[in-house]
Amino acid sequence: MLIPQEIICKKRDGGELTEEEIREFVRGIMTRLVTEAQIAAMSMAVFFRGMSRDEVVTLTQAMRDSGSVLSWDLAGPVYDKHSTGGVGDVVSLMLGPILAAAGGYVPMLSGTGLGHTGGTLDKMDSIPGYNIRPDKELFQKVVREVGVAIIGQTGDFAPADKVIYAVRDTSATVESIPLITASILSKKLAVGSDYLVMDVKVGSGAFMPTYERSRELACLIAEVACSAGLRTRALLTDMNRSLAPSAGNALEVRDAIRYLTDGDSRSRDLQQLHLVTKALCAELLALSGLVPSVSQGEARVEELLAGGQAAEKFSRMVRALGGPADLTERPDKYFPAAEIVRPVYADRSDPAQPSFVQTIDIKGLGMAVVALGGGRTRTGDPIDFRVGLSHLAVPGDEVDSEAETAKPLALIHANSEADFCEAARRVRQAYRLGPEKVSQPVAVYEVF
Repeated sequence: MLIPQEIICKKRDGGELTEEEIREFVRGIMTRLVTEAQIAAMSMAVFFRGMSRDEVVTLTQAMRDSGSVLSWDLAGPVYDKHSTGGVGDVVSLMLGPILAAAGGYVPMLSGTGLGHTGGTLDKMDSIPGYNIRPDKELFQKVVREVGVAIIGQTGDFAPADKVIYAVRDTSATVESIPLITASILSKKLAVGSDYLVMDVKVGSGAFMPTYERSRELACLIAEVACSAGLRTRALLTDMNRSLAPSAGNALEVRDAIRYLTDGDSRSRDLQQLHLVTKALCAELLALSGLVPSVSQGEARVEELLAGGQAAEKFSRMVRALGGPADLTERPDKYFPAAEIVRPVYADRSDPAQPSFVQTIDIKGLGMAVVALGGGRTRTGDPIDFRVGLSHLAVPGDEVDSEAETAKPLALIHANSEADFCEAARRVRQAYRLGPEKVSQPVAVYEVF
């Protein structure tokens, strides 16, 4: 018989839980024999005491088994991708169509943004008519016929994770690496993926506070996923600048469309975004054997972008899930501008000296988007899809104070003067300037 407090006590005192104890606890969550207070207590015990790899594997599988588990019979490999979040991280919108164009299938469950990080699901929700929560039958149909579907988590998949995460969010245990790992992987296993690539961010806009903690998370995810039967690569990528030149839902979708349809943009302002997207895709293509090496995977990505096949997959996915058939051709028709679109300039004490962007507080930029109404401070807050930042300056850019030919720190897209002024204050605070030109951050640090 399940006695939750005995299991909690064992973990609190540093003991290793058995497979039976972990599965019983998760079953108790689903049958409501385990209370929210007991979930919070267990989460805090894990936060301080940690879990062994075997414990995390069992927890992941138990959470997966709490709901539906899909099994695919498809002509190619089933891929998935997860990012620990950041600012301007629109990678999923290009990665899914690229992999589908390469012959894979991508059933991707995405999430909403919280805090300074943007959510893939909010970006998709900014597309008029797009159904972010289709029923399971439509989801499977789109994956089979198009090759990619980006949707939100439904109650069918890993419902225990949804309950546990809500409690973690209110009990200061979100940062627990074992619980993060189980949360991510339970959903990936539930949708029947064969191969996963993890994009673990490093830097001032990353979820984890240090390089070492990000590395620890990447290693554990790769180990646990492989132990659970999901072949995985984990990449440490940079989040010391906005990945895309825009931050804000509709603005980032525009960047994704431009990335897929305009080759020149991938070598200019979307270059950092391209390096990360290409690296993630190439790792999956090589891991699954669709190409013999990562370098040939990168070449294949370039071919699919140049030939327009990836853009076509994106258009078909949008159309199949209720969005406009001509979104990629006429984005202006579907993404109205904010009431105010105006630059914000640097504050400079000595205008005679050159001034280069040295470092950026990326979390600060993300919170500027939230202050505009483009993000949430609480789950369930409404989002204004029009607002955000674009033309963001990056490390090494020379900026100037307000003048007719000056380069701004960003363009602010706001719907009131008060919102513009608050966002401008936050943007200026986020940038540190200096007289020396610095190099761009590295795009990819390590691969596990």
